[in-house]
Amino acid sequence: MVVEIISVGTEILLGNIVNTNAAYLAEKCAGLGLSCYYQDVVGDNEERLISVINTALSRADILLLSGGLGPTQDDLTKETAAKALGKNLYLHEPSKEAITAFFKNRGLEITENNWKQAMVPEDSIVVDNPNGTAPGIIMKENGKHVILMPGPPNEMIPMFDNSIMPYLSELEPGIIYSQTVKICGVGESKAESMVEDLINEQSNPTIATYAKTGEVHLRVTARSEDEKEAKKMVKPIVKELKGRFGNHIYTTQEDVTLEKAVVDLLVANHLTITTVESCTGGMLAARLINVPGVSEIFKTGYITYSNKSKRRVLGIKKPLLEKHGAVSSEVAKDMAKRSALFAKADVSVGITGIAGPDGGSEEKPVGLVYIACNVCGRIDVKECHFSGNRMKIRESSVSAALSMLRESILAYYSEVTFGEKK
Repeated sequence: MVVEIISVGTEILLGNIVNTNAAYLAEKCAGLGLSCYYQDVVGDNEERLISVINTALSRADILLLSGGLGPTQDDLTKETAAKALGKNLYLHEPSKEAITAFFKNRGLEITENNWKQAMVPEDSIVVDNPNGTAPGIIMKENGKHVILMPGPPNEMIPMFDNSIMPYLSELEPGIIYSQTVKICGVGESKAESMVEDLINEQSNPTIATYAKTGEVHLRVTARSEDEKEAKKMVKPIVKELKGRFGNHIYTTQEDVTLEKAVVDLLVANHLTITTVESCTGGMLAARLINVPGVSEIFKTGYITYSNKSKRRVLGIKKPLLEKHGAVSSEVAKDMAKRSALFAKADVSVGITGIAGPDGGSEEKPVGLVYIACNVCGRIDVKECHFSGNRMKIRESSVSAALSMLRESILAYYSEVTFGEKK
């Protein structure tokens, strides 16, 4: 079945808010095996909204609309969708009672326009919204399914997960099962070339590639009559991917991030870590600290942005900075070496670079970053060249540091295994 995602709100068109709802719904629909060919964004205008709805009805089986279900006059989604399907609205008493309870529990006064949210299209399924006052709506007409959800993500996401997704699952016969293979240390184009033959030959299961900052995710999806059979179909494909990408695969679990995989690796090997950052300004430490349980292994994080702080905090010698410059492999290596010593940590990561937009030169352009990983005295240094704006360069640097840190730990223990380290 084909689904079309329609995001309603003038504030999205103006760029006042980022349309995260569409990304969330698209990913969930892909997991359900639904094909999404179009996404639309339309402002709070009845004429344009009804045009978008009618166009979507002509080419999709399912319409997912979010936004425009509020109590104000410019919230037109429900009324316009009902008009497009030729349905009248009526007062839905359970929704009115839910709205009354919502305000009463919070000690708030109900204004007259809130009852607008209790008006629902005839012959529709009303979906409870325990996180807000606007109920969801499911309308069916001529084999089409038009689903309305509130715009705020803290209302839309739980409503979709708990009510809408089970409804959609019933529309498509069989079971959809997906497993994601997450890869670091391999670029998007190379990763795609490594599985090009599998993609060209695919039917069921299918493989889809998704590029993330510093990562590539491969989603393997199978459709079958039951989940057991679908998992059985996915298993040999995942095994084949593991054979091709080896240690570049850091997880096959959906909820495991790269930073969690790194923290898990540190914990499993009883290694403590410290970070020392210049151009990334603490972003690496922040990603590591996002992982629950990291306090078991994280010692401290240094931000040595200026040359003076590199000398004062870490004790890096002035002649080294003058000879090679702060952005150099030599300084990155010294940062990793000294921070591990001062923090008494087993592992340390040093990052120094030019994030821009100023400060670059022909010899050292904007985007030049050096990353050093120190694992029990074994230090690797990598020169990186990133593109994009200041934030993109910093984010790319952090992702590269996490990937390199993981590789350095694995390399260290590989050497230990083969007797090169004591």
